[in-house]
Amino acid sequence: MKKLCDMVHASFTLNSVAYDKEALCLLAQSFLNSAEEYKKQFGRFVLEWFDANDFIILTTSGTTGKPKEIHLKKEAMVNSAFATAEFFNLEEGCKALHCLPTQYIAGKMMLVRAIVCGWQLDLVKPDAHPLDGNDAAYDFAAMVPLQVENSIAELYRVKKTIIGGAKLNPMLAGKLKTLPVSVYETYGMTETITHIAAKKVQEQAFSVLPGITIGTDERNCLVIEAPRVSDEKIVTNDVVEIVNSNQFKWLGRYDNVINSGGVKLFPEKIEEKLSGKIPYRFFVIGKPDARLSEKLLLVIEAEPYDIQTSVFDVLDKFEKPKEILFVPKFRETETGKIKRLETIQ
Repeated sequence: MKKLCDMVHASFTLNSVAYDKEALCLLAQSFLNSAEEYKKQFGRFVLEWFDANDFIILTTSGTTGKPKEIHLKKEAMVNSAFATAEFFNLEEGCKALHCLPTQYIAGKMMLVRAIVCGWQLDLVKPDAHPLDGNDAAYDFAAMVPLQVENSIAELYRVKKTIIGGAKLNPMLAGKLKTLPVSVYETYGMTETITHIAAKKVQEQAFSVLPGITIGTDERNCLVIEAPRVSDEKIVTNDVVEIVNSNQFKWLGRYDNVINSGGVKLFPEKIEEKLSGKIPYRFFVIGKPDARLSEKLLLVIEAEPYDIQTSVFDVLDKFEKPKEILFVPKFRETETGKIKRLETIQ
């Protein structure tokens, strides 16, 4: 009996052309000779998906540590694809946009979902303006925040958009809340095979996908049980508040928590409060301090300028920065996540 990861759904199309497994592999082989890197990446993954192995090899992003190589089972990826389709109510024939690099898990999963669920997939170059160049309407798309920011005027053409790859900043979230379509922030990582939870931008709590069980450890960090996508419990470094068995609120990264004079500060929550008050990209981080252990440092991507103290009126006493650092350019991963420590070193 054939495995689902070795089959192509009869309704699957790519750029309006129907493909079975053999035809899709021939297309992938031809893409390897393309001058466009995104087509080469797409072709490599298609051939890897249909090879004799029951797993694919991925490298994590390295946002919070050294990148590491992991093996993901193809069967687990198929299960993840079905869970996404069920959660977002995306049926056979769904018109979807593929605008993410296929060398990363989010881009790989868009193709896997389309292949096993029978979607009509449009593959476009994964640049900063994914909706430029066509006027098609879509049922579903996955984008990173920069793509969403650049596509707001056209996002009405996508019924459901999920955002991942980097934290959604509050200013962008505010703009998205007014749109007449559904926009979701997702939670996940390479180890969970892309997202395991999502929330509409108007909501506070993430809801988990089917088959996911959540809890916390002694640090109040999220613990994920997802037997259909991982054989082991996944212990994260994300501090959360459990709302109920299916929902949680994300508070911040445990490794980003700042201990200032015995008070625990969550940088992400401080940044959310300052959203709209600072006209440049910024973040806060702890800096070693002899008296406080760590003092709060505000880092702004700009040339130095005078900041009015009233900007910080929205913050609690201990949340106000003790020092401000201006830098010309943040250090980032390839997926656009800010490398906080490297930026200030």
